[in-house]
Amino acid sequence: MQITAAMKMVSAAKLKKAQDAIVAMKPYAYKLKQLLEHLSAALGDENVYNPRKGEVRKVLLVPITSNRGLCGAFNASVIKKALELKQTTYKDKQVQLYTIGKKGNDVLKKYDNIIAHNSEIFDKLTFATAAALAEELMELYTSGKYDQIVLVYNSFKNAATQILTEETFLPIQPIATKAKGKELNTNYIYEPSKQEIVEELIPRSLKTEIFKALRDSVAAEHGARMTAMHKATDNAQDLKNELILTYNKARQATITGEIIEIVGGSEALA
Repeated sequence: MQITAAMKMVSAAKLKKAQDAIVAMKPYAYKLKQLLEHLSAALGDENVYNPRKGEVRKVLLVPITSNRGLCGAFNASVIKKALELKQTTYKDKQVQLYTIGKKGNDVLKKYDNIIAHNSEIFDKLTFATAAALAEELMELYTSGKYDQIVLVYNSFKNAATQILTEETFLPIQPIATKAKGKELNTNYIYEPSKQEIVEELIPRSLKTEIFKALRDSVAAEHGARMTAMHKATDNAQDLKNELILTYNKARQATITGEIIEIVGGSEALA
């Protein structure tokens, strides 16, 4: 009980920092994603990150789990979702995995379709480390090795609630050119040129998206662990109370037995 209570306090302290980081980042990341969708619709075939013509055949799933356990169903839900997507949504596709986090890799590696694994990224999560991962994924898409890259992770809502999220990282899904019967204005004036936007702004937006997903997962992990340790502490307290009651009953039975023996002996002497 002391151990689980201490772990709860540690997770609560880490959660505050992680929560502040993701709450501050989400509005920026959301607006940037909107801009990215509009740009993709306007750039069309000039954007190498847009959907390719033809059928999607090769899919890369990127399940994001934690390096440590004792956080309830946090990791199990991501692993289950990744396997479910492979067997249902993408059952007719060539599906491979790029695992982020030790716990997910330990379970999924038995399926023998993992192309790469990264658990060191959580040791020091910064924009630079997230950008390196994003560049690797972007290269896998632009090289034509995969037609679609999908992130599977837990999104942070609050300390007690994590939302299992399935999100297409690449290709960028261009916003529909029509909305509610109205044409969307995609006639932009580009400054700098379209080419520079494709080479600089869009990759930066994709890197931010990966960084947001990783931060989201970290905050959700601390929330899940804090909740799990709180429940474990309560269960340990209940068990302690039951053991105290059992001990008291056993002690009382022993005392009663000793009294009976003393009374019986004194009567025999009399």
